[in-house]
Amino acid sequence: MAKSAEQGHLNQAFGWAATDTSGVLSPFKFSRRATGKKDVRFKVLYCGICHSDLHMIKNEWGKSRYPIVPGHEVVGIVTEVGSEVEKLKVGDKVGVGCFVGACHSCDDCANDLENYCPKKIYTYGDTYYDGTATQGGYSDVMVAEERYVIHFPDNLPLDGAAPLLCAGITVYSPLKYFELTKPGMHIGVVGLGGLGHVAVKFAKAFGVKVTVISTSPGKKEEALERLGADSFVVSRDPDQMRAAMGTIDGIIDTVFAAHPLLPLIGLLKSHGKLILVAAPIDRPIELPVYALMSGRKLVASSLSGGLKETQEMIDFAGKHDVTADVEVVPMDYVNTAMERLEKADVRYRFVIDIGNTLKAA
Repeated sequence: MAKSAEQGHLNQAFGWAATDTSGVLSPFKFSRRATGKKDVRFKVLYCGICHSDLHMIKNEWGKSRYPIVPGHEVVGIVTEVGSEVEKLKVGDKVGVGCFVGACHSCDDCANDLENYCPKKIYTYGDTYYDGTATQGGYSDVMVAEERYVIHFPDNLPLDGAAPLLCAGITVYSPLKYFELTKPGMHIGVVGLGGLGHVAVKFAKAFGVKVTVISTSPGKKEEALERLGADSFVVSRDPDQMRAAMGTIDGIIDTVFAAHPLLPLIGLLKSHGKLILVAAPIDRPIELPVYALMSGRKLVASSLSGGLKETQEMIDFAGKHDVTADVEVVPMDYVNTAMERLEKADVRYRFVIDIGNTLKAA
């Protein structure tokens, strides 16, 4: 059982927390640990709102422990570093993503894949090494071990960059791992939401041809003119889907709702890859094996990315000016933002202005 933060931590902190399955967030005082030798402390300026936050505050995955301060797209400015910190200094722009600990001894950790470590520690809703509950970035201050803190280039605006710590690495990692970044390749992106719009931006930055695949014809102009996609296919239009069959090298599927995979597999060339980065929580997806056999096609998945790759992603984003399209909201708007997020009423990510609007009670 996790200890309360007050049992093991020394420094006062303030944020907003959910205290039960209603998911309603309210002001909450807690504490962070003192800055250890290998730790970095930073003032939180912005924190993205991820769909995972909505699931966790309502315990929809059955593992939430209250009170819970959400937020794993946390960015700000370093205010203190421990004596053994080597790469970061006071004043640096930094961020913390989905996890703050791992075993550091398994094969995954040895290969810079801490995101697949069976003992990884999530940024919130988990138990830290010292037995205390981890709390996320809907708060004024964050403390994390240096290896889990990502450095941000000066040219990257923190509000638009915050969602890259989850949404960004979630799509960047499979593009890289499954070798879908070679110029001249044709990549499909299913769904034009928080994940999908960032996938389009990264794919275009890599120099590949991008087709957005969506159930919503009204998103065509947005995809082509604002995000720079090369083509748009309405997945409910049989003629458009038939015309695109066998033309795509790889697809990043970002849709959380249950949907059939067979039509998407049909869009792939032989040896094509369909990569799922979102999973329905209500029912399993059916896998049409014969359709895969017919062209030696692959269905795979991916979860976030390791720390080394996350830093690589942020550096790449800085070089190519890749940020999320965000709606910045004040802290006291967070419950309304959650209601809108549940209705997919956001283009494309909410980001909380922690630095200017979080006021201690």
